[in-house]
Amino acid sequence: MRLGLINSAWAQAGRDTAWGIAKTKEIGFDTIDIFTDPLEIDIRERRLIKRECDRNGLPIVSICCVAVGLIDFNPSVQSFHVKRCRAFLDLVYECEAKNLLLVLGEYIWNQEVIPPEEQWRTGVENCRRLAEHAESLGVEIALELEPFPLSLVNSVETMVRFVDDVGHPALGANIDVSHLHLAGVAPEELRRLQGKALHVHISDCDGKKHGDLPPGRGVVDFAPYLKEIKALGIDGAISIELEYSPEPDQIEAWVAEAYSATDRLLEEAGLRG
Repeated sequence: MRLGLINSAWAQAGRDTAWGIAKTKEIGFDTIDIFTDPLEIDIRERRLIKRECDRNGLPIVSICCVAVGLIDFNPSVQSFHVKRCRAFLDLVYECEAKNLLLVLGEYIWNQEVIPPEEQWRTGVENCRRLAEHAESLGVEIALELEPFPLSLVNSVETMVRFVDDVGHPALGANIDVSHLHLAGVAPEELRRLQGKALHVHISDCDGKKHGDLPPGRGVVDFAPYLKEIKALGIDGAISIELEYSPEPDQIEAWVAEAYSATDRLLEEAGLRG
């Protein structure tokens, strides 16, 4: 698999988008994922993203989208977020990327007041609409498993059920190794995602809270997860997801460390290439 970086890693660098794309290539990454919002950038930024990625030989694999409003109980909020996600999918198509990385969010009010099955059904119906639009563009939606107790999709079991309930070939699963560890998901459970997994995120954590650290700075045992990921035969990329460096002026070293550590792990697992 190819090794990529989510470009949000450069957010604290205080530099422009083109600089981050060039640095990503300079460090050695094969691909890039873009964290942006099509409703917040103008046509010049859209063109710049694609132009600079092409110029640096970095294919865009995924565009990241957090859309918690897809499961809001207000129809007007849902409608806005469906339209917003359609704009994201259009950007995926425009950037010649493979998928939209979609984060759904969490049950509200502690699963009280609004029945959780109703919120689940709302998410399924809206994601099916989006999957239909994705299919019309020839792209896919990779749903992220979030490790938080009230997240709609927070285990392999709920991921499988949600993908099956949507029942559309354009929607599948994203595998996030750090999230799996935090959620207590055994590596062997990934076998249930055979034919459903589309994309992979990798990072480390302290075992207690969401952290997105460079591999080796936390407690995740990567080898068993990477063994199961290899067996899934995903045709795509593994993308490093990083949160802010504790030393902002050392962000380049932080990203380079993550690249080297992950590259070594993938080589050892027979996943590189």
